Amino acid sequence: MSFCDLALDCVTKLHPYVPGKPIEELERELGITDIVKLASNENPLGPSEKVLAVIAQASKELTRYPDGNGFALKAAIANKYQLNADQITLGNGSNDVLELLARAFVSPENEVIFSQYAFAVYPIVTQAVGAKAVIAPARDYGHDLQAMSTLISNKTKLIFIANPNNPTGTFLEAGGLESFISQVPETTIIVLDEAYVEYGDRDVNSIDWLAKYPNLVITRTFSKAYGLAGLRIGYALSNPEIADLLNRIRQPFNGNSLALAAAVVALADDQYIADTKEMNNKGMAQVIAGLEELGLSYIPSKANFLTVDIGRNSDEVFDLLLRKGVIIRPVANYGLANHIRVSIGLESENQRFLAALEQVL
Repeated sequence: MSFCDLALDCVTKLHPYVPGKPIEELERELGITDIVKLASNENPLGPSEKVLAVIAQASKELTRYPDGNGFALKAAIANKYQLNADQITLGNGSNDVLELLARAFVSPENEVIFSQYAFAVYPIVTQAVGAKAVIAPARDYGHDLQAMSTLISNKTKLIFIANPNNPTGTFLEAGGLESFISQVPETTIIVLDEAYVEYGDRDVNSIDWLAKYPNLVITRTFSKAYGLAGLRIGYALSNPEIADLLNRIRQPFNGNSLALAAAVVALADDQYIADTKEMNNKGMAQVIAGLEELGLSYIPSKANFLTVDIGRNSDEVFDLLLRKGVIIRPVANYGLANHIRVSIGLESENQRFLAALEQVL
């Protein structure tokens, strides 16, 4: 007997999400030290002193369960964005909330729309609930909202839009995006995934749209610009009825004590975000200049990474870079067989990547 025979068909057909290779794993495999990891779009600044201090304090109570309702963090988020706490759903990273949305609203009879070259979690959560994935062809590696609008049917329950998009870094301007949202039927939920929103400069705050469009859900995370990837904490903003439904199926204590405490402090640390953006802008310019010297093309990005056309098999280049102690991300699984994605790191890390890439190519 195979246990696959006992499992749901939609589960056996799934391909698990493959994370970026950990530094420890490369050390074990090749015995390499002094490794640079630019694979997972993490903040290279490290956590702030304020965050480290509150983690140290919170660690004294690790024998206690965390606040299952996340009262302090919800209050901080509500205050920052002028919302009510009942509009917030906390998650073990924003990935957790994306899965909750699929579980709460999508059945095998339904369809979920997302773009070609969109975040890998969207097809995973769609397949996991047995629904049909409807993939809109990309335009210039990004979302084609007009193409997406033609695919909406009475079976469409969710539309995922990442802005900026991962893995391509493309960005939708506010005017066109809101126009699209306004035309989506109220029976279809639009999920605006803003994991990288802090890296951009915007004239329009998408959170203001929540009051106008009850079927809009915005997801954000502390894993990227806020530098808390290892603590896994994210959230969704929505109308209270959607939040209530998500919280009904949310696992108890899905936000741990250290994450909840750290996120409250991180959310208020505007200087850390300013420093992060300044570092990212300088690093982005550095990497772009290096890529242009190498004659390589890239997809312009509004996030903290670049996706680069290296003109050859990305898995091969990934392996060669590993042997030089540089971890990047091949994106052949997204249908971009000749592209790699590289996170923006510290100046020295960026230079190390560029030098290694030149040697490999």
